[in-house]
Amino acid sequence: MYCLLSAAAAAGTILVLADSLSASYGIAIEDGWVALLQERLRLQGYNYQVINASISGDTTAGAAARLGPLLERERPDIAIIELGGNDGLRGLSIAEIRENLTQIIRQFKQRSSRVLLLPMQIPPNYGEIYTSKLSGIYADLAQEHGITLGRFILDNIVLEHPELMQDDGIHPKAEAQSMMLDNIWDDLQPLLTKPGQ
Repeated sequence: MYCLLSAAAAAGTILVLADSLSASYGIAIEDGWVALLQERLRLQGYNYQVINASISGDTTAGAAARLGPLLERERPDIAIIELGGNDGLRGLSIAEIRENLTQIIRQFKQRSSRVLLLPMQIPPNYGEIYTSKLSGIYADLAQEHGITLGRFILDNIVLEHPELMQDDGIHPKAEAQSMMLDNIWDDLQPLLTKPGQ
């Protein structure tokens, strides 16, 4: 779903390109971490419009394919990429996932967007080699393209607080969304600018 969270005039735009973890799966969209981000920005004096271009079930290939038309409409100052979990759960090739993420990053950088890349992790039952290679993609890409690498968005949630997860064990409840925002905030904040800066 393409959701405009704020129609107010803004000095900058943040675009979230992601999957169900950012699309408020199973909860009200206003309770999701992306909506909470819009509110935190306002409270802390940052004049940004947040656009949630997240789709539940999306893969890196799907996001790469739809990004071009999206960028014809939007010129984000900052892009937050949270993708790859669905690829990993389907056992897609590491090379394919890496190439798709590379295409996405390049499209944003061609438009001078500052990029925050959020790493994905999948359950260990997919095998240590595969899960390790998947998680390693993100640090490699961040270094290669000179972009910011964030934390796993479910860090200190999925294992430590299973009561904050929905029954599927994959998607967090509304009560976990502020923690998800906290997980990315410290890495996002240096990319932000306030009026007059």
